[in-house]
Amino acid sequence: MKCLSGNFLTVSLLLFSITSFCQGYQVTLQTPDYTGGLAYLTYYYGKNANIQDSALVDKKGVAVFKSDKKLAPGVYSIVLPGKTKLADFLVDKEQIITVKIDTTDLVNKTIVSGSKENELFQQYQKFTSMKGKQLDAEQRAYKISRTQGDSLLHEKKYNLLSVELTQYRENIIKIHPQSMLASLLQSMAQTELPKARPVTKKDSLINYEYYRKHYWDGVSFMDDRIIRTPFFLPKLETYFREVLPPVPDSIIKESDYILLLARSNPEMYKFLLNWLTDEYIYPKYMGQDAVFVHLYEKYHSKGVSVWLNEKQQNTISNRAYMLMANQIGEKASDLEMIDTSGRPYNLYDVNADYTVVCFWDPTCSHCRAEVPELDTLYQTKWKQEGVKMYGVLTENEKDKWLQFIKKYNLAGWIHVYQTEEMKKAGRDLNKPGYHQLYDVTETPTLYLLDKEKRIIAKKLSWKQLDDVLQAKLKIH
Repeated sequence: MKCLSGNFLTVSLLLFSITSFCQGYQVTLQTPDYTGGLAYLTYYYGKNANIQDSALVDKKGVAVFKSDKKLAPGVYSIVLPGKTKLADFLVDKEQIITVKIDTTDLVNKTIVSGSKENELFQQYQKFTSMKGKQLDAEQRAYKISRTQGDSLLHEKKYNLLSVELTQYRENIIKIHPQSMLASLLQSMAQTELPKARPVTKKDSLINYEYYRKHYWDGVSFMDDRIIRTPFFLPKLETYFREVLPPVPDSIIKESDYILLLARSNPEMYKFLLNWLTDEYIYPKYMGQDAVFVHLYEKYHSKGVSVWLNEKQQNTISNRAYMLMANQIGEKASDLEMIDTSGRPYNLYDVNADYTVVCFWDPTCSHCRAEVPELDTLYQTKWKQEGVKMYGVLTENEKDKWLQFIKKYNLAGWIHVYQTEEMKKAGRDLNKPGYHQLYDVTETPTLYLLDKEKRIIAKKLSWKQLDDVLQAKLKIH
């Protein structure tokens, strides 16, 4: 019994060892051109090639990358010592892989074994490399053509080569529909427009609507393999930055839609929510911070972004609170202030069709340059159009503030500030200050309000703010 028990234990341990090993990966590099140095196993994620592992190349040109944890599927690369050359390969279910690299021809002489996915991928790489060279040759010949006949000939050859390349990709998708390469090719495919050469405005509109509707054809937001590719992030960026109208409502609708599609794939969901949050936490266009506020309220505040650490969660929360009270189209918060004579003069005491609120500091170099320019614009244009200036001192520099107002003759402004006692009283009542209510993180910070104190524009330069104001005045 003891012997049987011992044998059983030995077999169990052996099986456990095999099972554990199979749960991990092993990528073996063979490169006779190197006899030392550090090689890297990297993967695509976002814009960067991220390092998964590193290994020393021995005297025989062999390096082994391995772990007891599986690699996340995607496009991986081995970067050779010196970081000058790399070879791409696919990682999916089969993760005991050998990559034999000949640096004289990385595409055609590199051999990846141990993975059926890479047999297909290597055939694809060799074919596209050959067609790519032929396409480049025809393009160069077209550019130096001296006759119309030559130009037409090379254009025709170029188009035929393009068709062959497209057909090759389509055949892979048709013959190997379950392969990882087929999934990647479908995700990469460009949308063909219904009207190749639009003539009228209606033609262009038809093309746009079709392109937008079919932009994500072939992309599965439940397949996280496409995250670890060099093409997915650019495709995502193009859609949200160039295809969609740059208005918050459209962006919010599309954000919710793709997150809904990705809800059953944690990695894809994480990638998309992280990217959308980063994209709109400090947006390029005024008003798009509404997208970030929406993402916070619907997702982050509900605890779905559990992968974020405490510091990251606090950063997102604090930024959201800085933006909630100053959204475009919403009423601005009142400002309880006193003027230069010490009398109360709140923002809502201002009676004007348009009010420019300027948060500034006389010790700030940008303010010293821009506030006089702003005043010139006010004195020469805005004042006659019924605009009023509400200037708020942001730092405890009252004497310098008064000197600056006098020096540059900032007449006609409503100059206001808060005493330290007023600020402390607000804090004691747990009331948010104007820094939070108006997202004043730098000076000068400008807001344009309408008669009802709704926010028309914010955080623009004085030139941009003038453009918005003139457009509003023209409408009226």
